[in-house]
Amino acid sequence: SELTTDHPIDLTRYQVMNCLMGRAGLINSGGSSGENDLAQAVKTAVINKRAGGMGLISGRKAFQKPMAEGVALLNAIQDVYLDKKITIA
Repeated sequence: SELTTDHPIDLTRYQVMNCLMGRAGLINSGGSSGENDLAQAVKTAVINKRAGGMGLISGRKAFQKPMAEGVALLNAIQDVYLDKKITIA
């Protein structure tokens, strides 16, 4: 498409545009649980935030882990959205 590139931030920004130009917040799915969930969740959260998204659904990634791992994963996602250095691209 001429409206976007194949870069993940551009593709997510295109999704934000389809949410009434950002008036309805975009919350991405975190996907299924796997081996490198922490890295995947942080990467997805950074892409979502830099594109103008509002959050990340991460239930399976967090709640199918031992308590300490799940809490660490949720804290890492929160840290992305609270970090003022991670801005819209």
